[in-house]
Amino acid sequence: MAILRLNYAIELRYGILLDIAQKVYTGEPISLEMGNVNVIWQRDANAIALRSFTHCQSPPLTLNVTGPETVSIRYTAIRFGEILNKPVRFEGEEAETALLSNASLCHQLFGYPCVPLGQMIEWVAEWVRIGGRTLQKPTHFDVRDGKF
Repeated sequence: MAILRLNYAIELRYGILLDIAQKVYTGEPISLEMGNVNVIWQRDANAIALRSFTHCQSPPLTLNVTGPETVSIRYTAIRFGEILNKPVRFEGEEAETALLSNASLCHQLFGYPCVPLGQMIEWVAEWVRIGGRTLQKPTHFDVRDGKF
């Protein structure tokens, strides 16, 4: 067996980056309470899941599946503001804790994800700018009490 712990998968129609980009684009404030996150492009997460079959064992191998960066919500919102030419508004302050994963073992086994963070941000910004279709399912990444 292999246990894969994923946080957080991103694609054009869904994900934390889309949530932030949409808020920047529409002028809504960005909550900073969850100050940092990890993200990975959905295709890269899928590739890791499939490749993990060759590493199944007993007891199970446990892998954190995410990108290599600790992604600052503040930095990400500012970057979307630059790309979309929109002002960015924030509310709250970064908490001292966040749900983050160390995926170094995953990267040791499979290499770094093919799609880097900067590329994800650019793709999502363009998707929002052109009005691309979304799944309309916010991630609630900024909720810290578990109540959505």
